[in-house]
Amino acid sequence: MGLVASAAFWLTALASISVNPWFDISRNAFSDLGGPRAAYPWIYNDGLILAAAFLGLFSVHVVSSSSNKLEAVGGAYLSISAIFLALIGIYHEGTRPHVFVSTWFFIQAFLGFLIYGLGRVLVERRRIRLSYVAIFFAALAGALIVPWPSAAALEAYEIALLTAGAAIYALGQS
Repeated sequence: MGLVASAAFWLTALASISVNPWFDISRNAFSDLGGPRAAYPWIYNDGLILAAAFLGLFSVHVVSSSSNKLEAVGGAYLSISAIFLALIGIYHEGTRPHVFVSTWFFIQAFLGFLIYGLGRVLVERRRIRLSYVAIFFAALAGALIVPWPSAAALEAYEIALLTAGAAIYALGQS
């Protein structure tokens, strides 16, 4: 479901961009696609809510398949990030809480993967489990160090990292 959540986001973004030719990934934020300037902002906003539902299902699986409390706490953080993702669709660009809910979506999601990964390290010392920790630090470095040309470029990078985390999880379940 984590990969489905990512696919739902990217399909939503592409559909929104197709009806908003002014959007430029090097100048805008993805949230602009759901703001007052956008044509059909409901495409983007409703798509985020749909992606949040899949992320919520993913987090339920993470919690239910956890083998220790730390993994379960990581899954709980992912569930909170799903709520914040839905809130981005509700409090779209141009509303007062938008910046807060968008920032906290990413913080909660990456903390969820970090905590889950630390829990996995306790169970298995395989290197792939450290990938979750690496994803957290890559997100942190990307947000604080890299001079991105736009918010959308940073968001695309971070969403790609979250997708990698979901893919690593899926591989670990097989």
